[in-house]
Amino acid sequence: MKKTYEIEVDCANCANKMEEAAKGVAGVKNVVVNFMTLKMIVDFEDGAEPKAVMKEVLKECKRVEDDCEIYL
Repeated sequence: MKKTYEIEVDCANCANKMEEAAKGVAGVKNVVVNFMTLKMIVDFEDGAEPKAVMKEVLKECKRVEDDCEIYL
């Protein structure tokens, strides 16, 4: 299942780092962060609970860019 989230990130480099961090979260099959549109598209693994997974994604992204925001 794919879902799109609005994000707030300051630069393209940070968006790339957030994308890589999110890919390491359990339950995430793939992630694409588009800095130009300020969107994060997450492809969840089968059986994953999107809300729970996204809480972990947000934690990992905040390690990269502490003022980033993902609107769940």
